[in-house]
Amino acid sequence: MKNGIIFKDIIPFIIWFSSMIIGAILIDVLLHLFNIVFIGKYLGYLGTAIILLSFMYSLKKRKAINFSTPKVLLDYHEYLALSGSILILVHAGIHVNAILPWLAILVLVINVASGLVGKHLLAQANKTIREKKLGLKQSGMSEDEISKAIFWDTTAMDSMKKWREIHLPITYFLGLLSLIHIVSVIFFN
Repeated sequence: MKNGIIFKDIIPFIIWFSSMIIGAILIDVLLHLFNIVFIGKYLGYLGTAIILLSFMYSLKKRKAINFSTPKVLLDYHEYLALSGSILILVHAGIHVNAILPWLAILVLVINVASGLVGKHLLAQANKTIREKKLGLKQSGMSEDEISKAIFWDTTAMDSMKKWREIHLPITYFLGLLSLIHIVSVIFFN
């Protein structure tokens, strides 16, 4: 079971998170290699737009839009948020010379990490409960007995869903830092 957890939960998290960091580094290296570093400035705009587009998932959950499905938009949210984060990291590069951008980048990285942790924890919890229900059903238990047997598992999963209570404030704080950064660039550059 321990190896299963490592390969099903930890490795995908490491791959997703590493792809963000490595992708940003590779793009930054290419921009330097081709002497087009100035493009990094515009990648901040593009990355922000892509991340804002990823919020279609949140709009769907709050019934503000009525197209697509939550599952499809969640998949888009994950890919778009990661892609936008990569572009923003390239935008920041290693040339950050003020506390606000450093803080914003730190919060961005924490936000991506919290999203990935939530994604993998909930996926694993759902899978574990499904497998346990199937096993109990195959052993001949009734639906009522199965519900009682998995009560604590589903209660724990419901508690795990509260990770959003951490992810959302981080997202709001990131949005605030980004807004302050954008306004300060407009007024002081």
